[in-house]
Amino acid sequence: MAMLGLRGKSLLALLLACVIALVPAALIGWQVVDSIRTHFGEAFARNTTLLQREKIFAPLSRELALSLRLADSEVTRQWLRDETDIAKRELFFREAEGYRRDFRDHSYFLISNRTHAYYFNDGKSPHTESARYLLRADKADDSWYFNTLRDTATFNINVNHDSQLKVTKAWINVIVHENGQKVGLAGTGLELTTFLNDFIRSREAGITPMILNRQGAIQAHPDPRLIALNSASGKGQLAHGGLQQQLGDAQEQQALRLAMRQAESRPGEVAMLWATLGGKQQLLALSFIPELGWHVVTAVDLNAARVFDGPWLTPALIALAVLLAALLLGFAYAVEKLVLRPISQLRKSAQAMAAGQYEVALPAERDDEIGELSAAFGVMANKVRSHTSELEYRVRERTRALEEANREMAAAHKKIGDSIDYASLIQRAMLPDRQLVQALGQKHAVLWRPRDVVGGDFYVYRAGEHTLLFGVVDCAGHGVPGALMTMLAHAAIDQAIVDAGMDDPAGILTRCDRILRGMLREERDGHVLATNMDAGFACVDLQARTVTFAGAKIALYYSDGDDVGELPGARRAIGDKRIGEYQNAQLPLQAGRSFYMTTDGFLDQAGGELGFGFGSSRFAEMIRRHARLPLDEQGQAFSATLAEYQGRHAQRDDITMLCFRFD
Repeated sequence: MAMLGLRGKSLLALLLACVIALVPAALIGWQVVDSIRTHFGEAFARNTTLLQREKIFAPLSRELALSLRLADSEVTRQWLRDETDIAKRELFFREAEGYRRDFRDHSYFLISNRTHAYYFNDGKSPHTESARYLLRADKADDSWYFNTLRDTATFNINVNHDSQLKVTKAWINVIVHENGQKVGLAGTGLELTTFLNDFIRSREAGITPMILNRQGAIQAHPDPRLIALNSASGKGQLAHGGLQQQLGDAQEQQALRLAMRQAESRPGEVAMLWATLGGKQQLLALSFIPELGWHVVTAVDLNAARVFDGPWLTPALIALAVLLAALLLGFAYAVEKLVLRPISQLRKSAQAMAAGQYEVALPAERDDEIGELSAAFGVMANKVRSHTSELEYRVRERTRALEEANREMAAAHKKIGDSIDYASLIQRAMLPDRQLVQALGQKHAVLWRPRDVVGGDFYVYRAGEHTLLFGVVDCAGHGVPGALMTMLAHAAIDQAIVDAGMDDPAGILTRCDRILRGMLREERDGHVLATNMDAGFACVDLQARTVTFAGAKIALYYSDGDDVGELPGARRAIGDKRIGEYQNAQLPLQAGRSFYMTTDGFLDQAGGELGFGFGSSRFAEMIRRHARLPLDEQGQAFSATLAEYQGRHAQRDDITMLCFRFD
């Protein structure tokens, strides 16, 4: 279009006028509001700090005056000259009891610099004239006392935790002087939680009151974790509990030091600075109390604190809201007439096209942007109509092909499932469950749990005239490949038992290894299939009362409930790359002794909080704990123990466990 239409030009002019009018007005209004907020914020911070200063100074000055009188008492000094004098002791404690009742916390303390004895009484514990404990210069918890005597002329106020008394207080420590010498320390303490609740904790949003000493160490704060304990001496405290470490950068830290010096030079006045505290820009107000050596600080977050309110605020806000509403209504009317109404007509046409009604009437032609948009919609409708017809044809063809493929896949899946179920039936039929139940009854227990429908684990049982043969076999793989391997393994084991005899488990393993190697050969292209298997065989001679065992990576465990023993199997499996050597090991068949063989599926099963394998040590402990139970109860206990350990973890491998006992 060569030039904008009339309505388009009107719309642009309206938008431009609104932007030109609103942007400067918004900027000026914001600056005015921000200036007013800053002004009221500074006044609010100054008044709050001065009020907080008086709230702290009044009660603490009273406690300090009482502590000074206690330390300056002639009775106190006389007793410190001779602590062994019973009369002076009784006189001191009678006088101190009067001070204790007058102190806010109803407690006092006295420390003798000659004996380093710490005397303390309060209203909670029984009164005592004996020392609570002795201070030691080499003990870190007692360093506050020796630092105070060294660095303090008259008194200090120290927030500290007394590990002996198990209390944390704001301690008022006053030096006891005798002929110019420091002979002791006396004073009281304010319980920290009560002190914070009474003087520090603010329930107003955006306001954080705190107290600093001359070095900047935090003495009181709504968050007790930020308080610098044992900072009376002023040495080494800034690294832990200094307000400077809470600020944003070095420039703000320097500004805080300057503000503290300014407040100390003008006690009773308030110094202010802006700083970043807790990740927020806040206004800090400081006032110094020279009698206590403390700075009272108030941090105000102007975005959260309610710093100003008044009768003029509500009318001003209402007027501003009315003005903005009038501007918005005028702008909305112009937009609706010039833009929204034509767009609504075009939207209805577009909705009809989306519903498949392509033969719809578009808005009347106009010589502006809306007209161009209508023409573009007409072109789009024709293309969409053509593309939709072609797409519907392709979708129908693809749908027919997918339905046919799904039918074929379902039929194939059913055949595979039926085949696997039939294979599972055959595999279960090969297991000697019925023979074991008929021959041994309660003298055996079996835990057989394939990972899939079919698996690569099975167990063996053969009975002779006086001998019984038990075996556990774990073929490589699981599922269908493992199940197919069990067919070959079964045939090889049957032949090996015939050739070697039931009473020679090592011979069975050796003969089975040769048979299996003869059955399976490496393919010509050099790829080697996993055809090895783990096995363990135990021959029980009921006449000789012996158990002969040999294993290929499977061990025989035995236990009488007190101890757990193990006959380990050989390190190489049957059919391994290198031929293994298998040896028989023999044990007496003692009454009450149970025997156990398991595949590695039990030992390797993931579980627990970290997903580790069950493991041999946990397996041995499980056997020892349940070895005296009947075997059927043992089997139930083993299954429950494994299920509890496994939790939500998936079963990794086939699991087979065979147990037997002859009393």
